[in-house]
Amino acid sequence: MNYGHYAIKLQFLCPTHRKTNQTSTMAASCLNPPRLSSTEDDTVMLFSTSNSPQDSISISPSSSSSYHSSSSSSSGNHKLSVSNLSYTLHPYKNIPFSFFHMPQKPRPLHILKSVSFAAKSSEIVAVVGPSGTGKSTLLRVIAGRVKDKDFDPRSISINDHPMTSPSQLRKICGFVAQEDNLLPLLTVKETLMFSAKFRLKEMSSKDREVRVESLIQELGLLHVADSYVGDEENRGISGGEKKRVSIGADMIHNPPILVLDEPTSGLDSSSALQVIELLSFMVKSKKRIVILSIHQPSYRILRYISRFLILSNGSVVHNGSLKSLEKTITRLGFQIPIQLNALEFAMEIIHTLEDSKNSTYDSDNCPMQDKEEETGDIHNYTSDDNIKRICSAWYLSFIEILFLCSRFWKVIYRTKQLFLARTMQALVGGFGLGSVYIKVRKDEVGVAERLGLFAFSLSFLLSSTVEALPIYLQERCVLMKEASRGAYKISSYMVANTLVFLPFLFVVSILFSVPVYWIVGLNPSLSAFAFFIFIVWLIVLMASSLVLFLSAVSPDFISGNSMICTVLGAFFLFSGYFIPKESIPKYWIFMYYVSLYRYPLDALLTNEYWNVRNECFSEAESNCLLTGFDVLKSRGLDKDTRWVNVSIMIGFFVLYRVLCWAILARKASKATI
Repeated sequence: MNYGHYAIKLQFLCPTHRKTNQTSTMAASCLNPPRLSSTEDDTVMLFSTSNSPQDSISISPSSSSSYHSSSSSSSGNHKLSVSNLSYTLHPYKNIPFSFFHMPQKPRPLHILKSVSFAAKSSEIVAVVGPSGTGKSTLLRVIAGRVKDKDFDPRSISINDHPMTSPSQLRKICGFVAQEDNLLPLLTVKETLMFSAKFRLKEMSSKDREVRVESLIQELGLLHVADSYVGDEENRGISGGEKKRVSIGADMIHNPPILVLDEPTSGLDSSSALQVIELLSFMVKSKKRIVILSIHQPSYRILRYISRFLILSNGSVVHNGSLKSLEKTITRLGFQIPIQLNALEFAMEIIHTLEDSKNSTYDSDNCPMQDKEEETGDIHNYTSDDNIKRICSAWYLSFIEILFLCSRFWKVIYRTKQLFLARTMQALVGGFGLGSVYIKVRKDEVGVAERLGLFAFSLSFLLSSTVEALPIYLQERCVLMKEASRGAYKISSYMVANTLVFLPFLFVVSILFSVPVYWIVGLNPSLSAFAFFIFIVWLIVLMASSLVLFLSAVSPDFISGNSMICTVLGAFFLFSGYFIPKESIPKYWIFMYYVSLYRYPLDALLTNEYWNVRNECFSEAESNCLLTGFDVLKSRGLDKDTRWVNVSIMIGFFVLYRVLCWAILARKASKATI
C-alpha cells in the first residue's frame, strides 16, 4: 500500500484460511467462531503524507475497536485542523398563519461563522464564551454529532486529511455530553466493563478485565468501583465521580481525540479540578487531543489548559494561550483587575475583543489549503472473504446479544419496583380474582361469571405492564447514546430484550394462572389448564410489546402513560365484550380486528367450553336450554379457532416489536448525543 496516498485498508475479523475447496472453506468458516485479534481489526487507516506510521489514525468500526490498535494509534502524534467552519440552522417550519401577516419563511440562524483553529496531541483546548455563542454546536460538529446534510467535508481534517462525513469523526472522536446518561443500577465497574464488552468485542475477556481495572485506577474510582452509579431515586456516587465514569465509558477504546461538552458543569470546585487534572494526565500520558467547553474556570484549572478558543456570536475572538490573551487585553488598553483572571475579564470585554478581531489574527487561525481527497486502494474481496465477513458479523451479533442479555437481567433483578411489583401483582391478582369467583356454578349465572372473569383478567393483565414504561424511557437515553456511537445494533437490543423478558413473563403468567384457575374451578382438563397458562403468557407478552412500542414513540412518562391508557381503553371497548360486532359502526369496525382483547378473549372462551360443548349449562323440566356450544355460538365461535387466535396474538407480539425496532433505529441514526 502506498502510504503517500489517502488509502483505505479493509481487514476482516475472520481468520485467514488456506483455500482448499469452496465447501470445506464455507463449513470451516461458519462452524468455527472467528478468532478475533487486534491485528485483524476491521479498520480504515488514514495515512498522512509524511509516510510515517505514527501519523496514521486508526478509524475503528462501529463497535469493534481493538485496544491494542487504538493504543498504538493514540500514542502517535495527531493534528486536528478546523478551517472556516460555519454552521447554519435552517428552520423548516413556516411561521403560523395569522390574519394580519402572510406566511413567511424564517431567517436562517448563523450559529458558527468561519471558525478556524488547530489542536495537536498532548493539548487541552478549551472553548469559552457567553451562553448562546455556539460552543456546544462547535463540539458536536467536531465529534461528528450532526446530520450529514449539515456537515461541510472541507472544514475539518485530521493529519491533513479531510473528514468527508460525520461518521468518520464519530469513529475517531470520543464524545462526552453534558448529561451523564448512565444506567443507575449498574456499579461503576459494571458500567465500564459493559462499555468495554460492546466496544472491544475482539479482545479477550481477560484483556478487557485488565483494561477496565487500569482505567478505574486512572479515573481515581477504585474506592467506588463496586458502588451503584445511582440517580435521583437511588443513591449512588457523587456528581464528579459520575462525570469521570462518563469519561471512562467514552474513552474505553482509546480514541485519539476526546471531546467534552462542559464536563465541569454542576460540579463543585474540588470535583471540577479533579476532572480537569484527570484529563491533563491522560492528555500527557496517552498523547490525546482533548477539546472541551467550560464556564468560568477557576485559577487552578486554567494552568492545565493549553489553549483557549473564545467565541462571541459564533465567531472566534481569540485563539491562543492565556499569556497571549493577557497581551491582547493589554494592547487594547485595558488593565486586568487583581481579583479577576484574564479569561474572566475577557468575558466582560467580549464585544471589544470581537470588534478588534480583524486586527488581531493568530497564526493558528490561518485557513488550511484545501487538499483534494484521493481515491484509496480498495481491497478486492474473494468469495472466501465474503464468507468470513458474514460469519464474523453473525458471531459479533451473537456476542452483542449475550452481553445485552446479561445487562438486561442485572437491571431487571435490581429494579425492585418492577421485579417485586410484577411478582406480587400476579399473586395478588390471581388469589384476589379466585376469591371473588370461587367455585363458579355450572349454570347460566356461572356462564356470565366466567365471561366476566376472562374480561377482567384480560384488562388486569394488559394494564399491569404499564409500570415498565419509566424503565424503558430511562433505558432509551442510554440506548440512543450507545447505538448512535456504534456500541451495538438496535436489532441486537430488541432480540436481547425479548430473550430476557420471555422467561420472566412466563413465571409471572404461572404465578397468576395457578391460583385463579383452580380456585375458580375452570375446565379441569390438564390440557385446558396448560393452554390457559400459554394464553396468559401471550397476553402479557403482547402487552409488553405494546408498552415497548409506545415508549419508543412517547417523549416522556406522562404522555406515554396517557397513550397506553387511551389505546388499551379503545381496544377493550371494541373487543366485542361491551358492543357486539354487529352493533359497531362501520367506520370503527377496524378497531374490532386490531383489538388486543378480542383474540385472547375468544381463545379463553373456546378453551373453556370446546371440550364440554355438548354438556348442559341450563335446563328446565328435563330440557336443556343452554349447552357449551350455545355459549360459543353466541360469540360467533362455532369452530375451534384457538390456534388461529394464538397465531394472531404472536403476530401482534412480533409486529409491535418490529415497529419499535424501526422507530428506535431511525432515531438512533439521527441521534447526536
